[in-house]
Amino acid sequence: MLCEMASLGFTHVELSHGIRITLVPGILKAIEEGVIKVSTTHNFCPLPTGVNQAAPNLFEPSVRDHREHTQWLRYTKRSIDFAAQVNAKVMITHLGSVEFFWFNPADKLKKFIKANPNLPIPADKAYQALLAKCLEKLQKRMGPFWEQTKASIAELSAYATEKGVKFGCENRESFTELPLDGDYAEFISGLPEGAAAGYWHDTGHADIKESMGLMNHREHLEKLAPHLLGFHLHDVDSSHKDHQPVGDGHIDFAMISKFWKPEHLLILELSPRVSVEDVKRSKGRIEDLLG
Repeated sequence: MLCEMASLGFTHVELSHGIRITLVPGILKAIEEGVIKVSTTHNFCPLPTGVNQAAPNLFEPSVRDHREHTQWLRYTKRSIDFAAQVNAKVMITHLGSVEFFWFNPADKLKKFIKANPNLPIPADKAYQALLAKCLEKLQKRMGPFWEQTKASIAELSAYATEKGVKFGCENRESFTELPLDGDYAEFISGLPEGAAAGYWHDTGHADIKESMGLMNHREHLEKLAPHLLGFHLHDVDSSHKDHQPVGDGHIDFAMISKFWKPEHLLILELSPRVSVEDVKRSKGRIEDLLG
């Protein structure tokens, strides 16, 4: 796996949340032999024993159930240990979600969009009214879940610092995932000075949120720029499908590149269905923007 990535011209990789425990010996061997280096990992990495497919939300930091919280702590600690073992600087992590047993507002939005394919969303007035109601419902319920997330990150902050690994808190694409995009800047800037955490920007997720009328991509980056650790780079096509080759969708990567700094980590996060040629083409387009 890593030899193939190196053969495409990559010197560094991200080990994602789909890494099975059985792949670890080969990964460590490749690193030891100098095949490639690891810049980032993604919680949970490696996956818990018996889990064989990508599962970043298998356990969530927002859940208040003691048993699940214990499991999140256990496997996140193990992921931090592994990140340190492979010399990764950042471990990207999701920050949980708001649970709804009945009448999830995200379902209402999906149904409205599906039933009205020709409306100019997000500008349509009826959609805007529905969006406001759904946001109000989300905000009313999110408090305990968001407080639990912040407590969970704080609980492992010292451990991550000890291991030399930073939490890369990633923006998400789903309506009920935490935090609300407008709360990100306050959350990151409110962390103690020197905290082992920063902001991780996913271009596809931000574009999807913008298409829902939940954020402005450029303004969001402007607010979070002081706290950026790196980027997941992928495009979004006209059907709102992300993880597409860079340049094949509508994301303005020239705008995004203005926020890149030498210390940032840039990760191509492409669909497994993307061809080898499209991977190379995406790599070339990012390199062109880097100059």
